[in-house]
Amino acid sequence: MKLYFAPMEGLTDALYRRVHHATFGGADKYFMPFISPAHSLHFTAREMFDLSPRENAGVPVVPQILAKDAAYFLGTVNMLRDAGYTEVNLNIGCPSGTVTAKGKGAGMLKKPDELRFFLDEIFARSPLPISVKTRIGFDFPEEWSALAEIFLQYPLLELIIHPRTCREFYSGQPHNELLTGFIARAPFPVIQNGNVFTPADAHAIDTAYPALTGLMMGRGWAVNPALGQEILGGKKLTKDGLVLFHDRLYRAYTQHWPKSAAVGRMHGIMGYLGFCFADAGKQLRSLRKSTTPQEYSDAAARLFDECDLVDTPVFLPPD
Repeated sequence: MKLYFAPMEGLTDALYRRVHHATFGGADKYFMPFISPAHSLHFTAREMFDLSPRENAGVPVVPQILAKDAAYFLGTVNMLRDAGYTEVNLNIGCPSGTVTAKGKGAGMLKKPDELRFFLDEIFARSPLPISVKTRIGFDFPEEWSALAEIFLQYPLLELIIHPRTCREFYSGQPHNELLTGFIARAPFPVIQNGNVFTPADAHAIDTAYPALTGLMMGRGWAVNPALGQEILGGKKLTKDGLVLFHDRLYRAYTQHWPKSAAVGRMHGIMGYLGFCFADAGKQLRSLRKSTTPQEYSDAAARLFDECDLVDTPVFLPPD
């Protein structure tokens, strides 16, 4: 079973990916947060850093493109090929309102005919293999049958399916039952994405859908950075391992960002890693209130010193 680390905007940048790969590993591929090309077809400074071969050396990374214009998509693919990448991922699953309002991401699922025309163009002309990350529809799960027929017409490298609609966002349970018939017909590998938070979740899906090629995980892996190695039968997360990961990551951020920005970045990281700790409400509140590097370091030290890890870290969606 292949394991893919999902792209998470503001979290899984080049620094995070490099530190995670060196500390825990377990990911067959790390998918980068999406690039959204404009008519100028140039990468921003942030994108240049994230795509840098030097920053990604030794890490199995895949760039992801968010575009509804075939020319923009293909122009970006050509630039990525020239940078040394050997595959790309098309994002037609992002449910963000600011994205779908522009007809991108999951917004493309609203107009199947336009989606088909777009796919015709990119698969006919792309110099690199293309995988696709999608949802099962925009409004209703019943849209999946028509969308599935579209995807089956193209030579996808892989299809990564988040079995929710755009409207469902991340609420409720994924409609994994819709995968069964599709996997049996698909001539390409199929990856499931959604609500895999623990090794038990992963093994349950693998048992229920043995023809799946693998799983993509985001929030579950952000909470438990050892999730991949645990699924593969390796060592469970330990406090020493978590401290090592935290310290390496914080050091990498302070070396790259201004110290105040590094603290802000770590607040986002700890919003997930906080689920690893038992009875840590007071310590986590103190950490969230920190604004200077010293305040943050002191709060993080108290958290690690005073709080035990839970047996199985699990992401809990906000109410």
